[in-house]
Amino acid sequence: MPLKAKKILARYRGKSLEESALNNVVQEFPEGKDRDALVKVRVNQSFFRNAVLASYNNHCCITGIEVPELLVAGHIIPWAENTKERVNPANGLCLNALHDKAFDKGLMTITPDYVVKLSSELSKNLIKNSSETFFRPFEGKRISLPQKFVPKMECLEYHNRVIFKP
Repeated sequence: MPLKAKKILARYRGKSLEESALNNVVQEFPEGKDRDALVKVRVNQSFFRNAVLASYNNHCCITGIEVPELLVAGHIIPWAENTKERVNPANGLCLNALHDKAFDKGLMTITPDYVVKLSSELSKNLIKNSSETFFRPFEGKRISLPQKFVPKMECLEYHNRVIFKP
């Protein structure tokens, strides 16, 4: 039901929209079930992860976080977009899970000169404090470069041109 209709219905019932929403809380939840599935597996993904994390000495290139369970070997050019660069560690960045997700969604990028750049959408979509705390301190800062497999300029240019949302 559209929001406008929900507001009209709540007003008709003499309640606020919030009160009306509380009354419509689901009382029963569907049963969680399992099913078998045939899935594709990314072969050599573990090589990519190990090579990227090792080259960054298990540190996020933006924040310096060094907890392996929170680190991701993120693709600069997504896996699905370029088969030749899929397992090339120079198409990877060692990022913490939050910054990896923002990078994947184009809410931030790394420029070809290795500087963090934030999307204007990040400010619009996030609570100001979250953006200020977790992203703004790194804007305009140069990332830590790896010991080997420095990110390819072509890959970063692709990310800036195709994925990043200025």
